[in-house]
Amino acid sequence: MRTPLQPIHLRGLAIDPPLFLAPMAGLTHTAFRQMIVNFGGCGLLSTEMLSEKRLPTETPAISPYLIRTVGEQPLSYQLLTSTPDEIPRAVEMLHRFRADAIDINMGCPAPSVGKFGAGSSLMDQPQVARSIVAEARKSTSLPLTAKIRLGAELNEGKLRDFCVMLQDEGIDMISVHARLKHEPFSRQPRWSWISKVKKWVAIPVIANGGIFTVLDAKACLAASGADGLMLGRGAAIRPWLFAEISRELCGSDIAAPEVSLQAVYVRFIDLLDLHFKPEHRIGRLKEFTHYFAKNYQFGHHLAMKVQTSQSVEEARERAERFFEQAEIRVGHANALGA
Repeated sequence: MRTPLQPIHLRGLAIDPPLFLAPMAGLTHTAFRQMIVNFGGCGLLSTEMLSEKRLPTETPAISPYLIRTVGEQPLSYQLLTSTPDEIPRAVEMLHRFRADAIDINMGCPAPSVGKFGAGSSLMDQPQVARSIVAEARKSTSLPLTAKIRLGAELNEGKLRDFCVMLQDEGIDMISVHARLKHEPFSRQPRWSWISKVKKWVAIPVIANGGIFTVLDAKACLAASGADGLMLGRGAAIRPWLFAEISRELCGSDIAAPEVSLQAVYVRFIDLLDLHFKPEHRIGRLKEFTHYFAKNYQFGHHLAMKVQTSQSVEEARERAERFFEQAEIRVGHANALGA
């Protein structure tokens, strides 16, 4: 039996349990984070990726990317950057926002991000990446982390040199999405490659990619030997997944989550209404629904109904009708089984 995952300590920040929310565009905002907090089990929350150039013009009280409630802690802010030039000012803003940690995005494979030399493109520019980390380290005493992929191709030498460089320049922890730059989510992640990173560096290494269940979490840890786990899409589908993994793998005494899918979805809509301007709600509801609908056998119907809605109010009404039909189908199936 595996020893429970142990808390991770980064410059005075205790991450317990060592379970991390992955930064996800359009998803890891205050409404979603509050749902994660409500179920429990997440040791470090995250913002969406934040453009360093836009940060100085953002107002945290109203920016959909920066709104944060008291209970959302500890919270890591992820910077999207391609140059060290803007780092000092961006980090200064994150200090004002009371960030608990700062993460540098070196793993996003989106073409729109790579076009500007940011995200996973930085792994092809190790000297630029080095200067970014060095500038960030000079600018803050907060925990400084980096999220990476395995690279553009499987190359142990390049990956080892990059990870060692991150450590040497002051990165406190590396999160590894175990896929190559252009590999789709449908491709099984290469968890065993994370075990290589573990051997190369002395700082904590976090495994990310393909974790949707407690069984996935166990398999990932067995293959990677990672110090912790980072959940992305799995948490968007099942926001209570952190609580389940925490109970099973971290020795947590957190209560077993009691889940009503309809109640979770309605709560998410209520949080959007509470914290976001009307023009910022429907897009975020559509993004969440794309994943959450996978809990249902006919979830594509829910996703389609919400995707074609023009407002949150219309989406709510359509979702309620879907839930009613889902209950009818379950009741009918139970009757047939009896």
